[in-house]
Amino acid sequence: MEAKIALITGGSRGLGRSMVLHLAGRGVGSILTYRSRKEEAAAVVATVERLGARAVALPLDVGDASTFAAFAAEVREALVRVFGRDRFDFLVNNAGEGLHRPFAETTEAELDLLYRVHLKAPYLLTQRLLPLIADGGRIVNISSGLARFAMPGASAYASMKGGVEVLTRYLAKELGSRGISVNTVAPGAIETDFNGGRVRDNRQLNQTVASATALGRVGLPDDVGGAVSALLLDEARWINAQRIEVSGGQGI
Repeated sequence: MEAKIALITGGSRGLGRSMVLHLAGRGVGSILTYRSRKEEAAAVVATVERLGARAVALPLDVGDASTFAAFAAEVREALVRVFGRDRFDFLVNNAGEGLHRPFAETTEAELDLLYRVHLKAPYLLTQRLLPLIADGGRIVNISSGLARFAMPGASAYASMKGGVEVLTRYLAKELGSRGISVNTVAPGAIETDFNGGRVRDNRQLNQTVASATALGRVGLPDDVGGAVSALLLDEARWINAQRIEVSGGQGI
């Protein structure tokens, strides 16, 4: 059977890196994107190859939609060159930008940035890549537990993630005729360098989140990477148009 291929934005670090490696462990190759840290992306590609799968890293700034057409052309070329294919199977809209700012202090420029990265990019990048996604493929959009529960300082970020969750349902409806399923994965607080590493490095915040989580700890990247990997593979083929929170029971 031909190996599956995933395209994961922001795949060089954090949650995206974990997704790429979990998929590689199950024989899935990856096209992963990075914004500026080429060396980190190359290290992920090397790890994937050691796991026996194939991968390629491509630069992409998801906050700049004017680059999406050229990026799609690069993807098309990489599919042929690296995988000998003209389609890929899975798309994960993962790349993100953090912001912790009270509502009253959030600027128009900050709001616009989060819109471009978290809502405009999944919409227009998915649209641009649709001709390259195989029929019967899968799309996962990454949201956040903050779209369900409210924490001060996250109004702009969470609002965009709420939009992503609505977009997921519409994509599932409109792409169903091609057999493409579309779901949202909403992580809770995870120990990464996202948003300045607040959850990972702020001991008080880490303990506060852990105490509000049913399993009594903060999440790790592999908690999310494993969940996304499972959702993309055949065992989950009948899950569609759903919001799946991966938070250990945070804020219940």
